Amino acid sequence: MRPDFKKEMNKIDTKDWNTVDVEFGRTVLKILVPRHCVELTMKEVPVLPNPREAIEEALLNPLGSPPLREIILKKGKPAEKMNVTIAVSDITRPVPYKGEAGILPPLLRQLDSSGIKKENIKIIVATGMHRASTEEEKVEMYGKEVVEQYTILDHDCERNDLLESIGTTRRGTHVYVNKDFYFADIKIATGLVESHFFTGISGGRKSICPGLVDVKTIQKFHGPAYLEDPNATNLVLEGNPCHEEALEVARTVGVDFVINVNLNKDLQLIRIFTGDMEEANLKAFEMIKDYAEIPIEEEFDIVLTHSGYVGRDHYQTAKAGVGALPAVKKGGVIIIAANNRDHIEPIGSPEYRSLIHLLKLQGPDGYLNLLRTPAWKFTKDQWEPEVWGKVLRKVGEEGLIYCSLEIERKNYCLLPGVCGLDLLKNKRIKPSLEKAREMVQKAVLFAIHRYREKGIEPTMAFLREGPYAVPILRKK
Repeated sequence: MRPDFKKEMNKIDTKDWNTVDVEFGRTVLKILVPRHCVELTMKEVPVLPNPREAIEEALLNPLGSPPLREIILKKGKPAEKMNVTIAVSDITRPVPYKGEAGILPPLLRQLDSSGIKKENIKIIVATGMHRASTEEEKVEMYGKEVVEQYTILDHDCERNDLLESIGTTRRGTHVYVNKDFYFADIKIATGLVESHFFTGISGGRKSICPGLVDVKTIQKFHGPAYLEDPNATNLVLEGNPCHEEALEVARTVGVDFVINVNLNKDLQLIRIFTGDMEEANLKAFEMIKDYAEIPIEEEFDIVLTHSGYVGRDHYQTAKAGVGALPAVKKGGVIIIAANNRDHIEPIGSPEYRSLIHLLKLQGPDGYLNLLRTPAWKFTKDQWEPEVWGKVLRKVGEEGLIYCSLEIERKNYCLLPGVCGLDLLKNKRIKPSLEKAREMVQKAVLFAIHRYREKGIEPTMAFLREGPYAVPILRKK
């Protein structure tokens, strides 16, 4: 950064600016923004006053499906001899599994009262290609009691001995799925339904594909032929190749029962839909589409957003970058406050680190051309740099300001965009809430100064919910 920039930034008068709360892990950063900054936020939706009661009620009154007890009875096999598998999300998703407001305890109680033995229940973490969960993460997600009393396994998409062929999809994908899940007498899928930047929404069928399938299926599902389709985007299902492929796979596997939840902007439970996989997922989709979409009349010069709960690493934070695209002008600025708190991989896997650097070196078009080259060998995690490429095409390297304290300065050279650490005075910085606040605040000042230097007073928006909100530009 030019030295004079830092000097000029400090001269910006912020006395009449407003304060916004930028989510940062489990806390918030108080950031000053110009008075004209527009706060884009999802609708207010009341939380369920009694989550436990609501979950129990939903289990007894599912959509498009008999209650779980009846499903078990109709299988024609003694309950005590039946095997049950439950697909669950990993630590990257804020699904309310444990405690009084959690979905696992009442589900497990119902299985128990139906005669299913604990030793015949397997909880399978639908990791897709994510790393395996640590024991600490399992306790954090599912609760100590569940971890101690039930078998919890991480799906491994590269263990062929743990996978079973289920045939070929209409798009020509030969799919293998987790054996434990596929051969269970009762197959249950759980998850959070939120907007998703290429499958339209999460939850439902996505628990199975890509959650429980083989590496080659995941590779095709995340390939350019799917991801570059204009319908592969937030809150679009019709004509979305990712949604259609995942749905076909899940139908073939045969899910007996699903539990899908919606959360509000503060990650509190607002709805729960159980029963038939497709009907429950569609109802959850209708719910989230109603409150997550934010109509806007114009694009903004500067958009401030954050990585949300999901942004534990740079890999997952791509969702925040893509989510901000409809709100920012071509050549504008996106500022991302990223609490990349994954203590094992704050950037991502070794493959991702190499590929995101390749994106930086080749640029978004050069990187995409490489992926489309017949000689290219599909590499784990190649899709997330491809998605970051969509961000770079719109705002360029100088238009992406990435603010994370957990990623060491020496590793920022791998990443596209402006390094937020360069906005701070000290070269050696110990992560702290105050330093994070200072970095994001200076990113705002830096972006505004760049426009004012050109004689432009920039327009600005703040995406309160970060990657969960879906701004939609109205057509004129």
